[in-house]
Amino acid sequence: MILDLGAEVLAVLRRNPLRTVLTAFGVCWGLLMLILLLGFGEGLEAVAVKNFARSSTNSVFFWGGRTTMPYKGYRSGRRIAFRMADFEAASQVPGIDQIAARVQLGGWRSGNIVTVGTESGSYNVMGEMPEYFDITPVVWEGGRFLNVLDLEEQRKVAVIGTSVKEELFRGKDPLGQAINIQGVHFIVVGVLRSSRGDERGDRENSTIHIPLSTFQKAFNMEDRIGWILLTARPEIAAGAMEDRVRSVFMERHGVHPKDVNAIRGWNAQEEMERIANLFLGIRWFVWFVGAATLLSGVVGVSNIMLVIVRERTKEIGLRRALGATRMTVVIQIVSEALILTLLAGWVGLMGGVALVEGVAAWLGPDHELVGSPRVDASAALIALVVLVAAGVFSGLLPARRAARIHPVEALRSE
Repeated sequence: MILDLGAEVLAVLRRNPLRTVLTAFGVCWGLLMLILLLGFGEGLEAVAVKNFARSSTNSVFFWGGRTTMPYKGYRSGRRIAFRMADFEAASQVPGIDQIAARVQLGGWRSGNIVTVGTESGSYNVMGEMPEYFDITPVVWEGGRFLNVLDLEEQRKVAVIGTSVKEELFRGKDPLGQAINIQGVHFIVVGVLRSSRGDERGDRENSTIHIPLSTFQKAFNMEDRIGWILLTARPEIAAGAMEDRVRSVFMERHGVHPKDVNAIRGWNAQEEMERIANLFLGIRWFVWFVGAATLLSGVVGVSNIMLVIVRERTKEIGLRRALGATRMTVVIQIVSEALILTLLAGWVGLMGGVALVEGVAAWLGPDHELVGSPRVDASAALIALVVLVAAGVFSGLLPARRAARIHPVEALRSE
């Protein structure tokens, strides 16, 4: 019986192949777009999560801002600048796992001319503590870290990023070679590569790191620092640690407790949660767009089924006259709509999967922009369930109209 029903449904759909194809295209296109959006969305989310996974998610960065509120006799608009004493005070806060101070030559995002023989380029120059490389993990290409002795003895050594190596040394081994920064020579002892694939990773690869104590002496920075960064112990939330340390800085600099702009901060844990919420919203949006597109296709199927019912009025009347029940007619019409929807949806699903997998294979694993696009099996299963429900829904209205056809009136119709 099921085989007979299926053969009859396919015969009806083949009577007008152009109309069937055009109707099916809406459903096919809706599911195709849904699968593409979900697949590339998964890749983008994987890139974001991977970049954060390569850094300490419980890290907090602080830097000085400007006061916006008067407090304790101080006027608003005062610039807050960190000193080594601020670093020492922050180090005493309970719950800190790692803490480091750093400073940049020339200020944020400003480049500095660095030369090696006849080669030169503009790069970020940072004064660092060795703990920085624990808080912001990197991939070591050669050489060694900065260490405690480098700071204590104020050694003129440097660790360079891979972009600096490629542009200044042109394939030569940079270890043991000298670089010139504003007339001061430093010996390269290490080469690093950022583990991130975003803008921050590019900036890290174009950075030269020298010991903080050496930096302060060589460039007349006294005890000034630009950033204080730390990681909280596993049992302490990064947000709680941020509040503790910020209160210390506010007390030291006479800042109003509610003046959050005076002591600026960046919390990696909050940023990761923000990105997770962003991609959750994107997923809901993708499902909404996909469902809306699919719904337009389903409406098209329903409209065409109404036309088919109208064309088959006499046939349906004859069936009823020969003893067919209303339920039999309903099942027939719903089956036709369901099969048409499933066939179109299956083509869209397979086409979407093929496109996503093809692009993923063409781009290669872990592309820096879109990652590795993939179609989650659960998402595909949900899409199929939605498709079945849509197919049944598209056939209900035409089926009800067909079931109401009176045999005698149907046989009289032209």
